[in-house]
Amino acid sequence: ASIANRLKDAGVIRSAYLFRWYVGHKGAAAKLQYGDFTLQTGANAYDAIIAALSTYAKAETVRVTIPEGTTAIAIARKMEEAGLCSAEDFLKEANEGDFSAYTFWQYVPEDKDAPDRFMKCEGYLFPETYEFLKGDTVHNYVATFYAQFDAQITDAMYAKLKEQGMTLNELVTLASFVQEEAGNSQDSNVAQVFRNRLAEGSPYPRLQSNTSSHIQSDADNNYLWNWVAPYYGGWDNIPENIVSAYDTYHTAGLTPGPISNPGYAAIEAALNPDQEYIDEGYYFFVTGHPGTDVAGQYFYAKTADEHYQNCVKAGWAS
Repeated sequence: ASIANRLKDAGVIRSAYLFRWYVGHKGAAAKLQYGDFTLQTGANAYDAIIAALSTYAKAETVRVTIPEGTTAIAIARKMEEAGLCSAEDFLKEANEGDFSAYTFWQYVPEDKDAPDRFMKCEGYLFPETYEFLKGDTVHNYVATFYAQFDAQITDAMYAKLKEQGMTLNELVTLASFVQEEAGNSQDSNVAQVFRNRLAEGSPYPRLQSNTSSHIQSDADNNYLWNWVAPYYGGWDNIPENIVSAYDTYHTAGLTPGPISNPGYAAIEAALNPDQEYIDEGYYFFVTGHPGTDVAGQYFYAKTADEHYQNCVKAGWAS
């Protein structure tokens, strides 16, 4: 899609849509290379363009690796550090640009419909290792992330979301908490604990996750403290509605948007949690305290009393 749009903008083709259709019809999409090309219009132009773009042309690129769970602000900084664009320009385009060419974009709430959300792009900048062309547009840099995210969400996944009465934004938001609290083999179990809390009639309707809360400590992986507060120039400058909406100890349900950009495993776990944990009704989990012989282990509980005993086992209480 990005290639077709660039060709149209350069006056090489008249219709980006028709070019994309023709490339797909020819089965040539995977053959197209990156690089600098000299192209011309004329008879059989599409075939000539495909032939030209299928020939490797050396171009200066920059490789950027985005780990799962990286926040939008951190991604923007990585792009700036790589010398591709400024962090400010990247975030502006990611939040305000037109990416309606991608299916998922229609399901991302507009700012007017999500007044308590911190950042529109958060959650949809898919974590991956990318090769970016130096000197490309900021729009195309952002589109690379969004195109990769769009490719992850299949028609079957959209159908399952509809079946579950869940929105894409809710899925990605839940996945971001799973990513931050687990990001490992426990993804599915942690996802179900959160889903149990979110279920109608839940005795514990708050996520109560330290990954987004009122805790003010640099040592904690806390979205509000480590990312939102600096963006606004300090904790006291964060709009009250955003503090309230993202404090999972204060407000019931999910936050208005994701708290990081989760990987595919976390998204899959949020959509398809462990059946055992659905049946058993777990509402709590705690991980072993660093420095103890149970560090990294997960302990699950159905009641607050059981959870307290697990906290003792995990080295967090006595």
